Amino acid sequence: MTDIIKTDVVIVGAGPCGLFAVFELGLLDIKAHVIDILDKVGGQCAELYPEKPIYDIPGLPEVTGQGLTDNLLAQIKPFGAEFHLNEQVDTLERLGEDGFRLTTNAGTVFETKAVVIAAGGGSFQPKKPPISNVDEFEKESVFYSVRKMEAFRDKNVLIVGGGDSALDWTLNLTPVCGKVTLLHRRDDFRAAPDSVNKMRALVAEGRIDLKIGQVTELKGTDGKLEAATVKGNDGEIFDIEAEAMLPFFGLTMKLGPLAEWGIHLHENLIPVDTEKFETSEPGIYAIGDINTYPGKLKLILSGFHEAALMSQAVARRVNPDKRIVFQYTTSSTSLQKKLGVA
Repeated sequence: MTDIIKTDVVIVGAGPCGLFAVFELGLLDIKAHVIDILDKVGGQCAELYPEKPIYDIPGLPEVTGQGLTDNLLAQIKPFGAEFHLNEQVDTLERLGEDGFRLTTNAGTVFETKAVVIAAGGGSFQPKKPPISNVDEFEKESVFYSVRKMEAFRDKNVLIVGGGDSALDWTLNLTPVCGKVTLLHRRDDFRAAPDSVNKMRALVAEGRIDLKIGQVTELKGTDGKLEAATVKGNDGEIFDIEAEAMLPFFGLTMKLGPLAEWGIHLHENLIPVDTEKFETSEPGIYAIGDINTYPGKLKLILSGFHEAALMSQAVARRVNPDKRIVFQYTTSSTSLQKKLGVA
């Protein structure tokens, strides 16, 4: 029989909001286990833009997605959260009024008093370009995210797309790559105007190439890309030499099994109250991009605020007979002892 892991809280999602929830819960002596479908912590920050700067985290004028993840991991270290990566919660059952049983696709079973959903937009998958043989080159020459810019050092790279991701990586990779070509189906871009202006300046300087059209076929052997065949808007067929291709066509967000948990949904988001960030199901909470309420802003800092208030509510649920004394980490010796800084 599978051993059952018993804990105060299970957090579904190991992105920034899930990690900060570990911290806020830990200050209140609440133990958490964290489950994530990815193979590492950090969520979209670590998966999609680990080396891309973030500028709106309070107190950090500039930090990368991976840098923010590393800082959060250091911050929560005193609380000994346990992570279950490469796992997805398949089923959730209510155990009377006091708890839940969760089972993952790996067969791990949890019994917990509260569940916190911090799953971002759900499990996300890149939208693939409509190229018949693209699968042959994936992971070898075709990549849907940039984990390490250094992997493209001195390479001939083709970036496909017209949104923020395509333009951002065009600008960021230009100093690293041997050559960068940006391809979009039209000479009109959905990215931030400043990024578009900087891209056009690089084109004018001859530092990058801009082509208009759509990839119809990839050429190469054993997954190693040599060229992409493109059909231009005027019908012309031509090849663009490239050793790597980065298609940025956006993401498809899927809620996955949590859509079957009986929680009220609104347009694939989870409505919550703004006092406890509790869902329509008592004992199940949602923070970060997965939730919705009047005035909601999809910002990491908003998710941090939600984690703090949610933790107070969870503490009252987990320990209903325990009086919660509000304390500041700057002045409370008991909190400082928990953090190992007293």
